[in-house]
Amino acid sequence: MATSLSAAQARRIALRAQGFGTQGRAPGAASGPGIRRLGSVIDRLGLLQLDSVNVFERSHYLPVFARLGSFDKADLDRLTFGPAGRYTEYWAHEAAIIPMERRPLFQWRMDARRAGSEADTDSWVHSNRPMLDWLRAELAAKGPLPASQIEHDANRGTGSWWGWSDVKRGLEVLFGWGEVVSAGRTRFERTYALAEQRVPADILATTVSETDAVRTLIALSARAHGIGTVADLADYYRIRQAPTRAAIADLEESGELLPVSVEGWTQPAWLHRDARVPRRMEAAALLSPFDPVVWARPRSERLFDFHYRIEIYTPAHKRIFGYYSLPVLLDDRIVGRIDLKSDRHNRVLRVQSAWREAGAPTGMEERIVPLLESARAWQGLDAIEVIDRGDLAHDLAGVLSTRPSAG
Repeated sequence: MATSLSAAQARRIALRAQGFGTQGRAPGAASGPGIRRLGSVIDRLGLLQLDSVNVFERSHYLPVFARLGSFDKADLDRLTFGPAGRYTEYWAHEAAIIPMERRPLFQWRMDARRAGSEADTDSWVHSNRPMLDWLRAELAAKGPLPASQIEHDANRGTGSWWGWSDVKRGLEVLFGWGEVVSAGRTRFERTYALAEQRVPADILATTVSETDAVRTLIALSARAHGIGTVADLADYYRIRQAPTRAAIADLEESGELLPVSVEGWTQPAWLHRDARVPRRMEAAALLSPFDPVVWARPRSERLFDFHYRIEIYTPAHKRIFGYYSLPVLLDDRIVGRIDLKSDRHNRVLRVQSAWREAGAPTGMEERIVPLLESARAWQGLDAIEVIDRGDLAHDLAGVLSTRPSAG
């Protein structure tokens, strides 16, 4: 393996590690992937980040759609949220779906959260221990339960913590400590259970030291990245850089990570020993703002020369590209961004704006329109409407006008 790589090689390595350029299904193909292929995407990525925004589609579905095309969301729900599922939720990157067997790798984080809460004498925990005890007993007797179905005088929202009630706040504290787990979601509301009610006993009994857990998580991060810097490998599972460097040193010594330099990168990088270096990359996808390909903004700038900031929390009059702008991946470049909204009442997929990146290839709208049509069909919508905002919008509308209507 070469110790010096071009920027283009690094991009292709990263995309291949993330599941692009492998055997897939073209947009619009008739049959969807089964449970096994859905699980393979999660296992390759290591996690699916959760987010409540639903203007186009909830974020955890989108990395699967980007890699496999249209699939039955109910299948993914059964796989990830079902009572016999192989997955659970925890604070991995942010709140995320992770393989159940990897839960012990986060016990040190659960313990650190508990220790931090209990050490702070001004914390909510110190003045609400009876609430935590009551919630434990309530879940033991009646669980699993969503917060909204727990009857308590304190189950009323307040002005802090996103308007959470003390019941919801207590459940989230216990979730952070690992005593409580997700027992699925209904309309995205988390159902809570005591860990022993949902986590297999052998996994609950598994103990992993913080050092060993961090080393394993950095190895998983490196495999999911293909290639990365210290900052890249640390960010995937939100690990501090000092323990990340120690883990990298161990993994380099064992041969799992190989030190390399990358054209244009100012920081040292490491290549996972299983990484592939494709000679070319064929890919076409709409990426979630929370897709691992772009969620680390400095990495996306370094890999793709793509400056990206999500504008959900930006006042409307200050937005540049749109409320929920999705990066557009074609082959090994991010070539544009499209702000999508699923208007479910009128059964229309709305392209609220569409923009080209500098140097984007001519004619790329011919490849993007099939992605939009696949997204429309996947969402169960009848039509696509393009608002004339952005320097790509007119060309997308032109291509769409020449194609047969969905009906």
